[in-house]
Amino acid sequence: MNKLYNKVGGFYELALESKTLHSTTSFSHREYLVIALPLIISGISTPILGAVDTAVVGRIPDPASIGGVAVGAVIFNTMYWLLGFLRVSTSGFTAQAEGAKNQNEMILSLLRPMILAILFGMFFIILKGPISTIALSLIGGSEEVSSFASTYFSIRIWGAPFILLSYVIIGWLIGMGKVRLALATQIWMNVSNIILDLVFVLELGMGVKGVAYATLIAEVSAVVLGTWLLYLTNKERIAHIKLSMLLEKEPILKMMKMNRDLFLRTLCLLTMTILFTSIGASMGEVTLAANAILLQIQYIIAYLFGGFANASSILVGRGIGKSNLFLYKRAFTLSAQWGFASAILLSLSVFIFGESIVSLFTTITEVKAVSEDFLVWMLVFPIVGFWGLQLEGIFSGATEAKSIRDSIALALIVFIMALWLFIPLYQNHGLWLAFIAFSLSRSLFLSLFVPKLTREKFISIN
Repeated sequence: MNKLYNKVGGFYELALESKTLHSTTSFSHREYLVIALPLIISGISTPILGAVDTAVVGRIPDPASIGGVAVGAVIFNTMYWLLGFLRVSTSGFTAQAEGAKNQNEMILSLLRPMILAILFGMFFIILKGPISTIALSLIGGSEEVSSFASTYFSIRIWGAPFILLSYVIIGWLIGMGKVRLALATQIWMNVSNIILDLVFVLELGMGVKGVAYATLIAEVSAVVLGTWLLYLTNKERIAHIKLSMLLEKEPILKMMKMNRDLFLRTLCLLTMTILFTSIGASMGEVTLAANAILLQIQYIIAYLFGGFANASSILVGRGIGKSNLFLYKRAFTLSAQWGFASAILLSLSVFIFGESIVSLFTTITEVKAVSEDFLVWMLVFPIVGFWGLQLEGIFSGATEAKSIRDSIALALIVFIMALWLFIPLYQNHGLWLAFIAFSLSRSLFLSLFVPKLTREKFISIN
């Protein structure tokens, strides 16, 4: 086996499993950060990818080009966001299999969702025409913007199976504790995308097509690299897998059930976002633009918390797989402590640097002024929202998505009620108050399911 690892040269160290995860009597803050920090860096690379595309196409002297790429990106972000459960569920099942030292299940937890990812990706390609037509009609925009968006979409859609496979690969690497290799895969995709963007758009003058081809090639190359490395380092394990094992009914049904619940959870989040955006749009273009900027700040904050949530997911999955109650409970303690510390730090950062942060997003004086008026809600969000985001990581590691689904559904109801109560009184402040109510409810409702989770996973220990 060592010879197989040596074949991948410099990636050998990256593929090594985190030894700290095997501790059964202690787990320090330092060990937790060793897992969490690469995951935080990996997470924030997602919004950076879109920012690079926008920045490069922004150098083309045609506003419609920027709009076309932006609209196309919205379509893909929505499609892939709805299927984000592929990464989350893969991570949870893999962590439990690794904790139990079940070699076959470790590989099966990679191969089963890979098949699902390919099927969804091919489905998107087959229906690319109707998807493009319906999406562009719903989003709207000028004929020229729609034309550029259609061009961008028609190229990038061929990467659908690959980007969904990348979700599975990243989820599997996270579940196995190979966080540095997960980070390396993300860095490869981002760096190659930046280089190709600059070459295709600025050097070769390919415009929107260049941006689309750059992203497509970066996505495909990252998956090819990741798959090759996984094959080299798991060749012997894969050789033991039989088709009958891959098609076992019970684990497939369990995977489908979790993915269904996570999909419904995402639908609730999407519903909240659409309601928030549409109501903000009714308050005027300036308010809509200001809200969009603040949501981008919120988006980045959520991704930063996501690194800690993923680290906790690994610990919980390992704890359950090992039947190790200490490791399971330690995940809650570390999540709470680092989540709260990060929330305070992020709130202080917004308080001190908020105006400078807003200036990075816009130079329009009126939009900046309105954004700053509502910036106070970005001080509140980290405090009320961090625990719900952390708990989602914990429940994902436990492969219990039903509680996540139910808590989000209840939070959505609270959000709708808050809209009805507060918007007539406070207008856009009422809209943001409803958003904060949603975030707080998300944390509180999911907390109520924790005792049940512990009883179900550790009934023999308790």
